[in-house]
Amino acid sequence: MSFISAHREGWGVEPICHTLQVAPSTYYATVCHQSSARQLSDQQLKCEIARVHRENFGVYGMEKVWRQLNREGIKVGRDRVARLMHDLHLSGVVRGKKKRTTVADEVSPRPADLVERNFTAAAPNALWVADLTYVSTWTGFVYVAFVIDVFSRFIVGWRVSNSLHTELALDALEMAIWRRQRQDLTGLIHHSDRGVQYVAIRYTERLADAGAVGSVGSRGDSYDNALAEAVNGLYKAEVIRKRGPWRSLEQVELETAEWVDWWNQRRLHGALGDIPPAEFEALYHSQRDAAEAA
Repeated sequence: MSFISAHREGWGVEPICHTLQVAPSTYYATVCHQSSARQLSDQQLKCEIARVHRENFGVYGMEKVWRQLNREGIKVGRDRVARLMHDLHLSGVVRGKKKRTTVADEVSPRPADLVERNFTAAAPNALWVADLTYVSTWTGFVYVAFVIDVFSRFIVGWRVSNSLHTELALDALEMAIWRRQRQDLTGLIHHSDRGVQYVAIRYTERLADAGAVGSVGSRGDSYDNALAEAVNGLYKAEVIRKRGPWRSLEQVELETAEWVDWWNQRRLHGALGDIPPAEFEALYHSQRDAAEAA
């Protein structure tokens, strides 16, 4: 068909078609074909799908892309999103296995396990979980500490350091306390694994100063701190493995700050009804205020 189009002015369509034994109607049907409304709609939707995927660290699979589109008022079926993501070669990330980074302290006394693997909370600042992970860089390992509010999955504190000393975990805790400084932390349960960073005297004293109660997993396996380790696993999948290799601590720190902001403010969480942690907490406070005013 391209040959006919290239020489139609000189020789004419019908003579060329006769020579090539192509029906003129076939040629005209091809060059005059217009994309269907469905095809045009698919092209527009592909642009929106690619945008949502790109704006969310390129980690969303079909389910979250579909939910985000609907949150934005773009009503579309899940199967159609799956088909178009397949056409675009877009997919979500897959989590890898967790490598242990905290060393258990079997000598120092430690708090009791007040959670017993029940990672649920009825309100913000009722239960926090904390954990550490590591990142390999060109200049050596750096370590990342997170403190997460179980109620909303909000990351209230985090810190990046080139050392696993107590200051890493303590700095993340200080950020969490500062972020919640206008809220009463009395009775808050802070849960962690049995790492030496979390049972250190300075750490436990800081918890007590804030009115919080320490809790440490009693059985010493990954299920004792499953929610925090799940957040670490997502962090490694959505940032570290996807955006590496990493040159320095400063680069890891910058990307972690961007990811934490996205996680808290925009990332959809299935456990929260597919809304971000900040929105989930705002909804809780608005409902509580309405109930108190009634």
